[in-house]
Amino acid sequence: MLTVETVRSWLSLFIEKLEKNEKYLNTLDEPIGDGDHGANMLLGAKDLRGKLAEGLQAGLSDLFKMAGMSFIQKTGGAAGLLYGQVFLHMSEAFQEDTNLLDSLASGLEGIQTFGPTELKEKTLVDVWIPVMEDIRNKRLTLDRINEHVISTKDFQAKKGRAAYVSEQLNGHIDPGAASCGYFFEAMLEAGVYDE
Repeated sequence: MLTVETVRSWLSLFIEKLEKNEKYLNTLDEPIGDGDHGANMLLGAKDLRGKLAEGLQAGLSDLFKMAGMSFIQKTGGAAGLLYGQVFLHMSEAFQEDTNLLDSLASGLEGIQTFGPTELKEKTLVDVWIPVMEDIRNKRLTLDRINEHVISTKDFQAKKGRAAYVSEQLNGHIDPGAASCGYFFEAMLEAGVYDE
């Protein structure tokens, strides 16, 4: 169920997953370049944790606006801008209604602000779109999220810095897709999604 409490839990669990998997995300990022996706994501996550701990009375829209600003201001590289736009677009959607699919569709628009991205280009979209389909068809599970993340091993990178080293990334999970997987795992575990 989508409530202020379950969304707070969703964001808190996402932060915990980023903390727990920081080194793994860094390792996934090494073939692309800096090897710092986990470390960068954690900067935004820790800032968001501080805001959530302040216990402010915040609605759904406010919570995702806080998340968006934390990731834009504290997370380095493209990931900060990308996740920041995702959360800000979701915040705007929650001003209109409290429909999970509508908010995720807005989050997808946030990803698309960086240019049109299609399936099988080794990006967050390779997790985001299938998860939305699974929600639509009432079949989302932790296993399915993991399958979507792992599927990026078989795709050729066509966006961002990864496109320049695409051949080296064959057989590698996309780090952004992996962190996105944690976001959706947290959503399930927080009880936000129910069939």
